[in-house]
Amino acid sequence: MTAVIDFLNTIFWGYVLIYGLLAVGVYFTLRLKFIQIVQFPEMIRSVLSSSDTDRSGITPFQALCTSLASRVGTGNIAGVAVALYLGGPGAIFWMWVVAALGMATAFAESTLAQLYKVKDDEGRYRGGPAFYIARGLKAPWAGAIFSVCLILSFGLVFNAVQANSIADAFSGAFGISKLGTGVVLALMAGVIIFGGITAIARVAEYVVPFMAAAYLAVALYAVAANIGEVPGMLGMIVASAFGFAPAAGGLAGSLAAAMLNGVKRGLFSNEAGMGSAPNIAAVATPDPHHPVSQGLVQSLGVFIDTILICTATALLILLSGTLVPDSGLTGTQLTQAAMQVHIGAAGPYFVAVAIFFFAFTSIIGNYAYAEGALVFLGVGGRIGKAVLRLALMAMVVWGGYESVATVFDAADASMGLMATINLIAIVLLSGLVSRLTADYIAQRKAGRKPVFLAETMPELKGEIDQEIWSRK
Repeated sequence: MTAVIDFLNTIFWGYVLIYGLLAVGVYFTLRLKFIQIVQFPEMIRSVLSSSDTDRSGITPFQALCTSLASRVGTGNIAGVAVALYLGGPGAIFWMWVVAALGMATAFAESTLAQLYKVKDDEGRYRGGPAFYIARGLKAPWAGAIFSVCLILSFGLVFNAVQANSIADAFSGAFGISKLGTGVVLALMAGVIIFGGITAIARVAEYVVPFMAAAYLAVALYAVAANIGEVPGMLGMIVASAFGFAPAAGGLAGSLAAAMLNGVKRGLFSNEAGMGSAPNIAAVATPDPHHPVSQGLVQSLGVFIDTILICTATALLILLSGTLVPDSGLTGTQLTQAAMQVHIGAAGPYFVAVAIFFFAFTSIIGNYAYAEGALVFLGVGGRIGKAVLRLALMAMVVWGGYESVATVFDAADASMGLMATINLIAIVLLSGLVSRLTADYIAQRKAGRKPVFLAETMPELKGEIDQEIWSRK
C-alpha cells in the first residue's frame, strides 16, 4: 500500500499537478486578459459588498474569511521556512509567480461554483466542483469521485495534520500534553462545526482578520526595524530566483532548487485549482448578483494568503539572519528562532499562538468544504453531517498525539486525484468562464451594476438553477 501511495504521489505531485496547475494558471491569465491585475480594484469592491436580502447564503466577506480559514494554515509558517531552507531566498520569487497565476485559476473555479450552485433541503446554497462537473460536463460519476476525495482529505486527514502541528507547537512552547491538546481542540471544533456553515462563517469572519492582522503587524514591525536592509533583501530574492546571486554562505541556492521549492510552496499554500475553495464560494450570496463577483472575491484570497502572509513569514526569517544552510533548523523551529530575534523571548510563544489560530481555523474551514460534498453525494442530512462531525473530532484527537506518515501520504494522493479532476473540468468549461467575465466587465463599463440572468444564456437551461439566477 505504501509503495502504491508513493507512486501515485510521485505522478500527481511530481508531474501532473506541478506542471498542470502552472499551465492552467497561464492559460486562464491569458484567456481572461490578466484579470488578476486589471480587475484588482473590483476584487476589493466585491469583498466589501454585502447583500442582506438573501438569507440562503453567507456574505462575500464571510466566504472570503472561511476560504482563508482553510488556506491559511501551518504551511504559511512552517512551509515557507522549509522552502527557504531548501531553495534559498529565490524560492520566494517563484512563490509570488505561482500566486499571481493562481489568482486567475481561483477566479475561474469559483465563478463556475457560483453559477452551478443549488439549494439543499434546508434552503441553503450548496455547490462546488462536484456540481459543475456533474451538471456542466454531464459527468456525475466524476463529481462523486471528487466528493469522496474531498471528504477523505479535507474533511478528515488534513485536520489531523493541523491538530498535530498545534500539539507540537504547544508541547514545545508550553510543555502541554499532546493528547490533552488534541482533546481540547476536538471539543472546540465540535462546538463550532455542529452549528453548521453559518456558525463557521461567523467565527471565521471575526477570527481570520484578527489573526492575519496580528501576524502581518509583527512582520511590518520587523521590516520597519530593518528598513535599510529591505531593498537589498528584495534584490537578493529576485537575483537568487534566477541563480544570479552570489552564494554567500550558501544562501543563494540553485535555480532548480529555488524554482521547485517556491512553486511547491505557492501551490500548496494558496490551493488555487485544487477545487477546495469553490465549495464555500458557492455558498455566498454575491453582490453584485453575478457569478463573476464571487470569482473575484476568491482570487483576492490567493493574494492575501501567499503575497501577504507567506511573504510576511519569509521576510521575518530573512531579516533575522537565522537562515543558515545545513544547520538543520527549519520548519516551525526556524520561524520561532526568527521571531525571537525580532521580538525577544516572546517570539516562540507568539509563533505557537499563531499556529494555533492558523491551524484551528483550517480545521473548521476544511469541514465547511466537506459538508458540501456530503450534500452532493445525497447523504447531507442530519445523520450524515453528525457522522462527519464526530469523525472529524476523532481525527483531531488522534492527530494531536499520533503522526502516521502513510495516512497523510494517502490524503495527499486523494487530493491529487481531486485536483486533477477539477483542473480538467475548469479547462473544459473555460469558454463559459470567458463569456461570464466579458458580460460582467461590459455591464461595469456601461455604468450598470452587473446582474446575471439565466435567460441570457438559454443553452444552460436544465444545468443551472433558474430560480436563483432570475432575480432582477
